[in-house]
Amino acid sequence: MTRTRIAVLGCGRIGRVHADSAVSSDRAELTWVFDPVGAAAQEVGMRCGAAWTTEVDEVLAAADVDAVVVASPTPTHIDLLTRAVRSGRTVLCEKPIDLDIARVDACRAELGDLTERVMLGFNRRFDPSFAEVRRRVEAGEIGPLEQLTIVSRDPAPPSASYIASSGGLFRDMMIHDLDMARFFLGDVVAVSALGSNLVSEEIRGAGDIDGAVVVLRGAGGQLATITNSRRCVYGYDQRLEAFGELGALSAANQHATSVTFSGAGHTAASGPVLNFFLDRYTPAYRAELDAFITTTRAGTAPSPGFEDGRAALLLADAAEESLRAGTVVEVGV
Repeated sequence: MTRTRIAVLGCGRIGRVHADSAVSSDRAELTWVFDPVGAAAQEVGMRCGAAWTTEVDEVLAAADVDAVVVASPTPTHIDLLTRAVRSGRTVLCEKPIDLDIARVDACRAELGDLTERVMLGFNRRFDPSFAEVRRRVEAGEIGPLEQLTIVSRDPAPPSASYIASSGGLFRDMMIHDLDMARFFLGDVVAVSALGSNLVSEEIRGAGDIDGAVVVLRGAGGQLATITNSRRCVYGYDQRLEAFGELGALSAANQHATSVTFSGAGHTAASGPVLNFFLDRYTPAYRAELDAFITTTRAGTAPSPGFEDGRAALLLADAAEESLRAGTVVEVGV
């Protein structure tokens, strides 16, 4: 079977995730990795059996590249995805496209129809549990969706240096959940946000929040509530519930095993919740890459696409506006 030849641009933490996904796939071949830091590119390339370089032009000029994964720092996304698409490749770009919606719109105008060759890295759409809930909602199992509840809490705050360049909680952390809300609700018409600083003085000092609750209203009147925190002592808290007239569908936190203990002091006590995003979402990253390969081979527009990335950023901006102004912000994405 012919394998889709993939290049990964960026050999940091998330780039390594995508490189490993390509190596583990029987439909892909990792042919190139790029990073401006030579030691990082060399380490990933040698470990994965791929050619490596510190010059992105070498990757884009290579004959053995069918598709490109952009997993570099956010400020480089637009430049790299633009160059990769113009070289004739399909692109899987990590979120967000950029932190500035004006730059995203300028890229959109420049690329035109070529944006239909860009897939956005909202990997949680491909999480087996979340995807099953979505399928069953679409099948009408709970009746028309009325309420969606999304909980996403990190085990511990990131470093101060990360916060300084992250774009803030809404654009960095919640953007995954904002996309998930659109995945279920469709168009969103209103955003209301509250934030808190109860976790980290460093985050407060950077002018950001470390906790938030956002309420979204869908075009059909449905409501979605998103809860985020930068700290969760019991692990990586990732839950979702869809509620309707006929019942509810829920995706619970995951543990390393399903073993529980009941005794005099505890009932159904289980081990800790998975504590790292890779432990929780590795299957989602691999399913995401598989979907990217399918659209690359078929020549069809991927989902989630460029427009989904733009819409999630618009919702993050609206949440920021709502937080600062203390009002409901009307949107249409």
